[in-house]
Amino acid sequence: MNKIFFYSIITLLAASCTKRDEVGSPDFEVSSSAATYKLGDSIIFNFKGNPQNIVFWPGTPGRTYEFRNRTFTTGNKLLVKFNTYQQFGILNNLTVLVSNNFNGVYDTNAVKAASWTDITSRVTLSTGADQTPSGTVDMSEFTADNKAATIAFRYMVPAMAGPNRWCVRTFNADNQATDGSITPMATMSTAAWRSISFRNAASNWLITSAQLLSQATANNEDDDWVLSKSFNPNTITPDKGISIKNITTNLTRYAAATDLYTKPGTYKVVFEASNASYQNEPPRIAKELTITITP
Repeated sequence: MNKIFFYSIITLLAASCTKRDEVGSPDFEVSSSAATYKLGDSIIFNFKGNPQNIVFWPGTPGRTYEFRNRTFTTGNKLLVKFNTYQQFGILNNLTVLVSNNFNGVYDTNAVKAASWTDITSRVTLSTGADQTPSGTVDMSEFTADNKAATIAFRYMVPAMAGPNRWCVRTFNADNQATDGSITPMATMSTAAWRSISFRNAASNWLITSAQLLSQATANNEDDDWVLSKSFNPNTITPDKGISIKNITTNLTRYAAATDLYTKPGTYKVVFEASNASYQNEPPRIAKELTITITP
């Protein structure tokens, strides 16, 4: 009988502790000191309630609440440019190609299986001058519908006593957002080049961090490719908020950094409050404010 009573007490205590350690959704309200501010003004937000955690989403690029789960966008452009040098004979035997269905396996079978578009006519290649700029090529048609583009240089030369050589001196792949801002995606040293030889495997592209060099040998026919990694300008990192409170702190007001808003406009500000314990994690509470920034 005593054992039954003892176990009953233990069970009740365990249930009581479990219930005690559970938490509910936070009570939380937010207000701002004003609705309109000038650039550089101090913006004060006041809180009611005491949630364990608060994350601040100011509504600025990269910190917008609606985009917290977004992994791709639309309308960004892949812009590619490079410099070339044709040496030891002008054969004009370099081809520039792009594919948006290359599977990322760098062998002859995968290259043959992909569809490649010849864009040589869209660029300027060296006819003997060093550091000849290609001009900037917009690859939007190849990256539409969230596709990724792979760039290739193909060097072909017949068997001859003195084959020429091509140097790709520089390479830049940039992401142009819809607002016109440019973000670098890769340079020569970070484009992850891989060489593939279709003929005369003894000579292939030489890849360094500074340039790409075709390496033909005398009296041998060559067909050599060098491929970049794939680029998708519409793949993006989800936006992130700013953590301003955790369980160890109390917070009744928050002053945003005076340089947080750099452009006039209307911004949707969100404060996301949450509680959590090892027993449960109740729904988060999001409170929204609209503020206007003037010049």
